[in-house]
Amino acid sequence: MVTGLQARGVRAEISWLPLRAEYAPWTVLAPRAPEWATLCHINTWLHPRFVPKHLPVVATLHHSIHDPALCPYKDWQHASYHRLWIAPNERRILRRADRVVAVSQYVENMARLTLCDVPMQVIYNGVNTDVFCLGHRQRQLGGAFRLLYIGGWKQLKGVDLLAPIMRELGGGFELRYTGGVAAERDKSSMPANMRDLGKLSSYQVVAAMQDADALLFPSRSEGFGLVVAEAMACGLPVIAARCSSLVEVVEDGVTGLLCLQEDISAMVAAVRSLADDPPKLQAMRLAARSDAVARFSDMRMIDAYVSLYCAVAPMHV
Repeated sequence: MVTGLQARGVRAEISWLPLRAEYAPWTVLAPRAPEWATLCHINTWLHPRFVPKHLPVVATLHHSIHDPALCPYKDWQHASYHRLWIAPNERRILRRADRVVAVSQYVENMARLTLCDVPMQVIYNGVNTDVFCLGHRQRQLGGAFRLLYIGGWKQLKGVDLLAPIMRELGGGFELRYTGGVAAERDKSSMPANMRDLGKLSSYQVVAAMQDADALLFPSRSEGFGLVVAEAMACGLPVIAARCSSLVEVVEDGVTGLLCLQEDISAMVAAVRSLADDPPKLQAMRLAARSDAVARFSDMRMIDAYVSLYCAVAPMHV
């Protein structure tokens, strides 16, 4: 983001805070804003004590953790932390900010419902579509249809659905997934067509996407779903649940296939429909890439923020 802003002639820098600034802000010295700064851009989790009082503020909402539908996936400690600490802080930030940005319409709607109703606009997160780009994978005749899951190994992400899906798909299909240590206890019940890639660097993620046929992403909730946009930029059709922000990112039947949440059979059928129809798969590959470039490129995101900055501080940006 900062590099992109600088390329457009906007002076920008990041003030880094230690992790404890989130839960023990009084233990961290508030950084002084540079003398040249005319605007402060923050995320809504930032404690108000770190927000410069003399600068206009743009605040970005990145998540939807207050969605009541997420309660089954939180332990009582996280639920209490979000409700008693994060939510009050976010309300203060949302009311203090001169402009509020949400990374999806779903995030905006959830913020209005659970935090406070202030004016907002949606700016989707951006992907470097020069780095995340089409690969040269050619599926060999008789070779396995290769699925990819990239994400944390958490129930909220729907990882408990992966093994049943792959078990039902059976031979001729394989899933490469990022599990690592967190997935160890589940491996005993996984079918043989699942392969753990472990933790990947950003460049390894690109390589894994370019060496796959489709992204299998049964997540139960996403504020935006950056990995989905990244996969699309690499030309991967996305098989995902029809929920949260995913309905904004994936165009059903064009850039991927959306299924009812928890519907293992529907996801299996969606995967098979792509594997059995190479022309359909190729059309979706090209459509996914085109849509990612058109709607989710980092340049588009930066242009939107620059326009917003100019509206907030027109004499200085």
